[in-house]
Amino acid sequence: MSQPVPTAASTSRAAISPGKKVALKIWRDRFLYFLVLPGLLYFIIYRYIPMLGMVIAFQDYSPFLGFSGSEWVGFGHFNKIFADPEVARVLWNTLYLSFLQILFAFPAPIVLAILLNEVRNQIYKRLIQTIVYLPHFLSWVIVVGLFFIFLRSNGIINRILQVYFGFEVPVDFLTEPAFFRPLIILQVIWKEIGWGTIIFLAALAGVNPDLYEAAIMDGANRWRQIWHITLPGIRGTIVILLILRLGNVLDSGFEQIFLMLNAFNMQIGNVLDTYVYYKGIQQSDFSFATAVGVFKGVVGLILVGGANYISKKFGEDGIY
Repeated sequence: MSQPVPTAASTSRAAISPGKKVALKIWRDRFLYFLVLPGLLYFIIYRYIPMLGMVIAFQDYSPFLGFSGSEWVGFGHFNKIFADPEVARVLWNTLYLSFLQILFAFPAPIVLAILLNEVRNQIYKRLIQTIVYLPHFLSWVIVVGLFFIFLRSNGIINRILQVYFGFEVPVDFLTEPAFFRPLIILQVIWKEIGWGTIIFLAALAGVNPDLYEAAIMDGANRWRQIWHITLPGIRGTIVILLILRLGNVLDSGFEQIFLMLNAFNMQIGNVLDTYVYYKGIQQSDFSFATAVGVFKGVVGLILVGGANYISKKFGEDGIY
């Protein structure tokens, strides 16, 4: 058999180095890269460059001595994290609150999206979507302020309890430690359920309608259709959002918790975010606060990686 004779075009393509190929591809798609450039610069300047400051977690940092003049202490601050009983209590508060949010706040938009998906009146459906989505645009200051107005001792909730239910003494919703966690969960659900519902409604739009028609032909009722068609159809979206949520399991939301904290609920309400604020800003223990922040990031990375690995083992796509 005769060997193929190399042409000039194939010879020139073979002569191009890998570096030149990359450069040619970048030049070909240069306008797309220009569109990406502002977002890329944002992450580099405000996300990656500040990570260099994590070096103070390994130093006895002093603002007067700077990075280069501060004494190196190695993993000394990380040892304090596991030796300090206050950190253990704060860590437990954070994990417990995150567990409650995953248990109650995470499924709430799934349930609401499924309920809205069953609504056939489009005007009513869009009206409900708008109403539940509006709180997402409110800041936590406004959300907590509304709860303070309604739940204070002379607020409307206590008025209703006294007039219609015979309560003689106002209920201390804002100072009683037992109400702290339920109020946090209610605030998260009320504020963020609309945003999560939009994501799951978009996932529901991708479910094949022929599956519902086939289920109806087989005699399946609405609950059976939801269980065997709707939920499996959005399972991938649920898994991805759950993985991302696990990555923030030690991030309970500083602003909301900080606004709800007071001297009465500090024991069960102080979480890692607020603890870092009190230690790092108020007590100027910058190195220890940074070590706690690094610890949070490492735990989040491990949880995301582990959850992603497990999801792939069960046949899901995961996030990478």
